[in-house]
Amino acid sequence: MSARVLVVDDIFPNVKLLEAKLSGEYYDVLVATDGEDALRKVAEESPDIVLLDVMMPGMDGFEVCRRIKQNPDTGHIPVVMVTALTDNVDRVRGLEAGADDFLSKPVNDTALMARVRSLVRLKMTVDEWRTRETTASQLGVVDQSATAMDEPVEHARILVVEDQDFETDKIVETMQRDDDAIICVDNGFEAMKAVGAEDFDLLIVSLNLRQEDGLRLCSQLRSNERTRSVPILMIGTEEDTDRIAHGLEIGVHDYIVRPVDRNELLARARTQIRRKRFQDRLRANYEVSLSMALTDPLTGLYNRRYMEAHLQKLLRKNQETKKSLAVLLLDIDHFKQVNDTHGHLVGDEVLKTFGYRMKDNLRSFDLVARLGGEEFVAILPDTSADMAHFIAERLRRSIGERPFKCNVPDGELVVTTSIGGALIESGTQSVQDALDRADKALYEAKDDGRDCTVFEKIGKLNPDDFKSEDRPIIE
Repeated sequence: MSARVLVVDDIFPNVKLLEAKLSGEYYDVLVATDGEDALRKVAEESPDIVLLDVMMPGMDGFEVCRRIKQNPDTGHIPVVMVTALTDNVDRVRGLEAGADDFLSKPVNDTALMARVRSLVRLKMTVDEWRTRETTASQLGVVDQSATAMDEPVEHARILVVEDQDFETDKIVETMQRDDDAIICVDNGFEAMKAVGAEDFDLLIVSLNLRQEDGLRLCSQLRSNERTRSVPILMIGTEEDTDRIAHGLEIGVHDYIVRPVDRNELLARARTQIRRKRFQDRLRANYEVSLSMALTDPLTGLYNRRYMEAHLQKLLRKNQETKKSLAVLLLDIDHFKQVNDTHGHLVGDEVLKTFGYRMKDNLRSFDLVARLGGEEFVAILPDTSADMAHFIAERLRRSIGERPFKCNVPDGELVVTTSIGGALIESGTQSVQDALDRADKALYEAKDDGRDCTVFEKIGKLNPDDFKSEDRPIIE
């Protein structure tokens, strides 16, 4: 996963050390040596994450973090404070200023990289929701919201999974300061029952359960549809560093190390609750307000109007971030024959199932739209050519390998699709140009026998090269 990391430290050897470690993992590293320089780089360079030293001359890291988080244009950028300070008071002060984490020097490489990857994934999701909200605002549908720091933290619903009574009591007493509603269970089975029965704002899970693997439970909670977007806070020991890093890799949001400091627990929990409520608000803003004006009434997908406005926004963003996106145009093969043979009601069933399978086989931050008739489009932001090829072929297989259930004598129809794709680099500014390039590839796919994928400058993809489901997909 590519990302732009801003390293802020007034001590040159510290900067070079972090720069070397991050560059070795193929991150694009920016550098600032004081607070004012950091704020300027954040505003001008749009980093994906900030690694921020606390002890700097002039403006310290706490104030820099506070200013980043209070600015609606930058408040969504994750900030990790990296410092030699180890006092819990300083740690809590950083979290209350809006920091997403607080790592102590010397920095553990495993913990650093796991945390960077975790926060970059979270930012990509928030970026997509913010982009959609901005699109809606430009179309006059909703007003843009402020920052996550403006969200309330009280009256949250929290599930605690812990089998040590004294630890459970400490967590409950701490979280009741915010009048939270807390449910406590001591095993994974009861936890899954609880999340199946009601919604939560935060899940606190012990990695040190006596009878089962707390990390495996975290994995189950992350893959469960009801809890996929609910933040998880792990509790572990100093010896659990590798397991904590693995937890961050699979999508757990944060952690705290025993013995649990009450103030740090409260600060970390509040950070996660704010973030969830911020994302929920972004999601609600666009879902409710755009559903009628900007979606296709048959499939529920976005329509051409929204897609073009959104794609224009992404193209501008590409200019700033120097990243690329992919445009995939999909056409249902021989769709006219479906309508002529079985009628338009069956054709509508095919269109709805087609749209559902597209959404089900793309990443959460990809955009799917129906352009009209039997033509659809998928916009894949921040993607490489190899990833775009793999996703396109996965889409094609998801359509053609399983018949569509519909109201015909046999109960189902075999449907295939032709796909044209283009990788749009940061130099492209025109929506029409991006669509035309993918459309040209789509016509080549139709001329080449249909039920295939053709990419601009690459030609027809070989399906056998893209069958492995072990290849990485950014969720």
